[in-house]
Amino acid sequence: MSILLPTSTAGSLPKPSWLAEPETIWSAWRLEGEALIEGKQDALRVWLHEQQQAGIDIVSDGEQTRQHFVTTFIEHLDGVDFTQRETVKIRDRYDASVPTVVGAVSRKNPVFVDDAKFLRQNTTQPIKWALPGPMTMVDTLYDAHYKSREQLAWEFAVILNQEARELEAAGVDIIQFDEPSFNVFFDEVNDWGIAALERAVEGLNCETAVHICYGYGIKANTDWKKTLGSEWRQYEEVFPKLQQSSLDIISLECQNSHVPIDLLELIRGKKIMLGAIDVATNTIETPEEVAATLRKALQFVDVDKLYPSTNCGMAPLAREVARGKLNALSAGAEIIRRELKA
Repeated sequence: MSILLPTSTAGSLPKPSWLAEPETIWSAWRLEGEALIEGKQDALRVWLHEQQQAGIDIVSDGEQTRQHFVTTFIEHLDGVDFTQRETVKIRDRYDASVPTVVGAVSRKNPVFVDDAKFLRQNTTQPIKWALPGPMTMVDTLYDAHYKSREQLAWEFAVILNQEARELEAAGVDIIQFDEPSFNVFFDEVNDWGIAALERAVEGLNCETAVHICYGYGIKANTDWKKTLGSEWRQYEEVFPKLQQSSLDIISLECQNSHVPIDLLELIRGKKIMLGAIDVATNTIETPEEVAATLRKALQFVDVDKLYPSTNCGMAPLAREVARGKLNALSAGAEIIRRELKA
């Protein structure tokens, strides 16, 4: 990126009320058929405009084209039965009714490529597209076929690589893999999780990112955070191996969290998409609060490798709150840019 401190969002942005119930994650579509396709495109245009108005440098679709950041991708795969559901514990935190892997998983057709092409046609800015990571996909299913988390992850990695190569060909500049599971299953991450993710990015020339956060501001996540003590050191378990990986960008959470900022030293050399906006509160940060978080990070991140971002997605927030937070992110980054030029 030629611009210093390029800003972006980690993931979702609120859906307009005519597309899905607002301020709710994973809410059902309010449209069907051709109207739904058009509605998703209209919502994408709305949030592209909002990002541009706020001065966001690396834009996305705000996940307007997806109902859920994992299962919308899985819905398009063979080998998974959405009518045969089981209750599993997601990321060791909360029970959820999930679809079942009943046979070999495969991808017959591209999933998000047409949506990415539409975004590309509507902007000349760098664009980022998010996909679920292999481990988080495994953790969002009941596996009655492979009966091996690792084997299923490798199968998903191959499928994700197919999708990622086509997204790159469609003009995507950064492909981000969402892996909140990396903050929970440390032994598996180091044994095979990062290796599976590297298989997913194999052969890509665009930039690749992995997003590891503490989740949306839902009760199961906020309750879990209360058990983590005064310092959140989960990143310490996975950063050393990620620092050695082929991933270009590590996306993580810092604003209003208890992550010790010096853990960033463990991934020095990587580009850091730093969460400087808290998505678990309706309080809009001031530009100076954003700038203060970025200043702390610059002690451990080279200035040309710092990408100010949000902690996670903002789907559960009101549109005006998300809009305010985007403006604060942009203004906070501009404060630091001016300081660096002074």
